[in-house]
Amino acid sequence: MQQSRLNRGEPGDHAEDNPALSKVVERNIRTIIQLRLQAARARSVQDRIADAITAFSGRMAFVYMHMAWFGVWIPLNIGRMGVRPFDPFPYGLLTMVVSLEAIFLATFVLISQNRLSEEAEHRADLALNIGLLTEHELTRVLQMLDAIQDKMAIENHANSELADLEMETKPEDVLAEIERLQQRVLSRKKPTS
Repeated sequence: MQQSRLNRGEPGDHAEDNPALSKVVERNIRTIIQLRLQAARARSVQDRIADAITAFSGRMAFVYMHMAWFGVWIPLNIGRMGVRPFDPFPYGLLTMVVSLEAIFLATFVLISQNRLSEEAEHRADLALNIGLLTEHELTRVLQMLDAIQDKMAIENHANSELADLEMETKPEDVLAEIERLQQRVLSRKKPTS
């Protein structure tokens, strides 16, 4: 697959880049944009339709359209406009149409939310992976610095906090401790009978 112009870093590609930002930050921004564009292109036709309908129904134009629709429908069916009512009060046809519209709109919104939730889960997985990798790398760097300090016979005023930081952090242990502490807090909040 050919690399995008956003990531190639060719001269002239980034003429308007912000000089206050580092090259790494700019590259990361371009990568994020590229990933979002790829996710948008990967959407199915049904997802695109659901997103378009959801986007339209979330605008004030949708509200105004309904106000105009009801503003015409109700007076026409009161019988005072010189037109024979085709949906007399209590407007059963209007109620049915609006109910069906609500069902379909809710479904389209859920489809869009499910897709967005999947994308958010992928980003969370990536962030977790990078966070774990960073933690592992930093732990290893601290261990290496400690070894260099010992090798060069530099006086070590290490405290327990530094020793704790040099320990490998296992995500499953952290999650278990979070769960344990949450259970402890919840058990304290329960009223005693």
